[in-house]
Amino acid sequence: MAGFQFFERDLKLATAGMEPEAINNALAAFAKQELKRVIGEGIASSNYERYVNGVRDAPEEAVQAPGPIVYEFVNWPLVINAALVELQKRSPRRSGTFASSFIVIASGRAVATDFSKIRPDAEIIITNFMPTVRKAEVGYLGIPEQRLFQGTARAMQSRFRDAYSFEAKFLNIRAGLHAQIPYRLKRGTRRSAVGSPIAYPSILINAL
Repeated sequence: MAGFQFFERDLKLATAGMEPEAINNALAAFAKQELKRVIGEGIASSNYERYVNGVRDAPEEAVQAPGPIVYEFVNWPLVINAALVELQKRSPRRSGTFASSFIVIASGRAVATDFSKIRPDAEIIITNFMPTVRKAEVGYLGIPEQRLFQGTARAMQSRFRDAYSFEAKFLNIRAGLHAQIPYRLKRGTRRSAVGSPIAYPSILINAL
């Protein structure tokens, strides 16, 4: 949890000369305060498991200093849904089709729909299966260049900077993950021949 790396130092300074019971109370109060803060700021999920001195579901008040009190958050639904909302907000608006065509790929193996079941150490890819997604990212569909994926990655990095990394890049998405991927060019370009699969602008998300 953000802020806990400084807690041991701050606890020693704040509790110098205090009795052990008072230190335990201070530790429990601080943990609950930080929990409330990170949930309230939208950087952690309200879905979590609590471990106090290694005991699952024990109350904070049972802590024996120096603890620890550990919260294991199920954050993927919060993080992924926040990224999807931002991408949809930035999408072209000629119809609702593009905004509803984003998909989430977990660890390169499957399209995920229940984000709460994704492993904490998974790498997440968010892309859009519409053939026009490349045009959207390079500024040809009525939105500024790099506003969609690059812009969303920057916004999410600012929000979740202490817990997750976000990187926007073009990826080759393998066949079999979605019925409309990969789209193959019907006309060649200077760089790609007819029938070549397109590279998809995407956001890669990893827990830190």
